[in-house]
Amino acid sequence: MSRIGYKPIEVPDNIEVTILEQDVSIKGPKGSITTSIDNRINVNFDTNIISLSRDSDEPEVKGLHGLYRSLIYNNIVGVTEGFSKSLELQGVGFKATMKGKDLELMVGFSHPVIFKGIEGVEIKVPDQNSIIVEGVDKGLVGQVAANIRAIKPPEPYKGKGIRYVDEYVRRKAGKAAVGAEGAGV
Repeated sequence: MSRIGYKPIEVPDNIEVTILEQDVSIKGPKGSITTSIDNRINVNFDTNIISLSRDSDEPEVKGLHGLYRSLIYNNIVGVTEGFSKSLELQGVGFKATMKGKDLELMVGFSHPVIFKGIEGVEIKVPDQNSIIVEGVDKGLVGQVAANIRAIKPPEPYKGKGIRYVDEYVRRKAGKAAVGAEGAGV
């Protein structure tokens, strides 16, 4: 049984927390973010500590208890430090450039792919083979990075495509390697 929901959340001094009915707004140096809480979960804020409690012990409510505690904690981390995902392009002629707020990708198609910028997420291109997605909302940063990766996911034969920096792509043997093994039989 998880006990994440019972852990209190310590709020740093430079963070402003506002609780209005079932909305928890958190404002910090990197931005602000609001989370709507289910009405079966109660949020208390006393002297730089946020604690959550639940009305019942139903399995669904127990799950929501831990979920909302994690969401509020991630919001606090997001407005203080921020979140980022790094992607890299691998392939001959693959490159990324910024056109205003939009990301332009040349990834082996007959045309450049334009990825529109999203409010609340900053996309950076330090060099033509790497992309950094940054923002205060952990879920939104991860979703934007996944959408960029989905444009050209890495393929298993040569490994060409867009991948996360720490991602391992399992490689397959090509037809020539398979045919050479079968010829000796």
